[in-house]
Amino acid sequence: MESSDNNFCRAIPLWKWILLFIGGIICFTLIYGLTTMAATLVVEGPWVKTAVSLGCAAVSIWLYRVIIGKVENRKVSEIDSPASMPLLGKGLLVGVALFVTVAGLLAIPGLYKVTGISFDALKLLESFCFFSLVAVGEELIFRGIIFRMIERRWNVAAALVVSSLLFGFMHLPNPGATVWSSIAIAIEAGLLLGAAYACSDNLWLPIGIHWAWNFMEGPVLGCEVSGQEYGYTLLQSQMSGAPWLSGGVFGPEASVITVALGLALSLYFIRIYIKKNNKSQAV
Repeated sequence: MESSDNNFCRAIPLWKWILLFIGGIICFTLIYGLTTMAATLVVEGPWVKTAVSLGCAAVSIWLYRVIIGKVENRKVSEIDSPASMPLLGKGLLVGVALFVTVAGLLAIPGLYKVTGISFDALKLLESFCFFSLVAVGEELIFRGIIFRMIERRWNVAAALVVSSLLFGFMHLPNPGATVWSSIAIAIEAGLLLGAAYACSDNLWLPIGIHWAWNFMEGPVLGCEVSGQEYGYTLLQSQMSGAPWLSGGVFGPEASVITVALGLALSLYFIRIYIKKNNKSQAV
């Protein structure tokens, strides 16, 4: 049986779908911009910053639920299903495991070296909660609107290609970014997060992966996150070696090692999606 958002996206005229598609991107980009601005402008201390970040993430989720529910006249199951919180937990574990593996593989030939440790629980908590807002905001745009609406209107292959490329090249203005780094992010992250959404039909799995990915890469492991440095990191690290292997100034996301691991995980999730799809068609 097709889901109600399948029916909605396919039943409406193409011109209306285009207006809703563009309008959804603009709407949730504005929400993301305003919420991240609110979180970054707070200077009162880590506890207040933590509360603001979590509050803004919660408001973003609530607005998605309300707006999509009213526009498409349905229950927003990709946010509200009983499996949501277990999938968030699984996503967090996948994100942690992925970047621990990336760091380990980079450390073996000496491309990644730990030069110091500085433990500050409050600053780690502050960073962890801020990246919840980043993950929620970007996943609502790229998987909740772009991927979902293209997949429901046409097919999962088109949704994976378009959403992955847009996600990758969104990072092109970042410090140290190149065409290669954008392609790398499109493959290792855009494809992975889209495949995670496709196989689960739930936004919380890609949110968890995205959240843990950024948190582990920057505040924990001390690497640049998409070319951006963060003031406090648990581990102070040094990267060296050829940029195509280490990621260079952009960070490990531009490394072929990360691309290979992200692609392997993507294919794993795509395989799950194909199995589930074949099983549902057979019933």
